[in-house]
Amino acid sequence: MSNHRARTNTAATVVAVVADITAAILGLWIVMFLLHANRSNDLVSFVEDAARWLAGWPHDLFTMDTEWLRVVLNYGLPVLVYLAVGHAVANRLRRAHY
Repeated sequence: MSNHRARTNTAATVVAVVADITAAILGLWIVMFLLHANRSNDLVSFVEDAARWLAGWPHDLFTMDTEWLRVVLNYGLPVLVYLAVGHAVANRLRRAHY
């Protein structure tokens, strides 16, 4: 395997892992919210803040009266987008020089 191909595969792996971690943080916040996790807990507060920052671009895209549904949609959409775009970019990088 050439050195360039190895670097491309490494870059693709990094992109995919970042997308997965981002989706995991958002998914964890959705689960914590649905299970009514204690927001004064440091871990819960950290996950909520990180998820709010990561999902800032579609903030209040969906404005339902039902709070749990609003959270699932407003944080779930970014999960799907980050996974789809991140893995599409990673796959494109892997196929770029074959």
